[in-house]
Amino acid sequence: MLDLIVHTLAWALSLCTPRPRGRHRLNSLPPLRIVPTSPPPPRFTERLDGNASRLVRPYVLTPTELRRQRERRRAAYLASLGIDTGPKHIYGVRVPAATR
Repeated sequence: MLDLIVHTLAWALSLCTPRPRGRHRLNSLPPLRIVPTSPPPPRFTERLDGNASRLVRPYVLTPTELRRQRERRRAAYLASLGIDTGPKHIYGVRVPAATR
């Protein structure tokens, strides 16, 4: 296969470039010989059973995860406006609103 590519590229370049004249002329390419080969063996021989595995949809969130995601998005939006909405509790200690 590689020889076929090399010969095809050499042929295309010979059409696009001028032919050299004189002592430093390129050697002519030998005639192209294509040797038939057998196709490669198949990679997978057994069929996959779709019923054997459980369908998992990782993008489906629980209500708790949805609430946390909504809080994170709201905090990111407010931060882009310059409003800090930090956590209410840090290490179990309530943080006053002025320091948030």
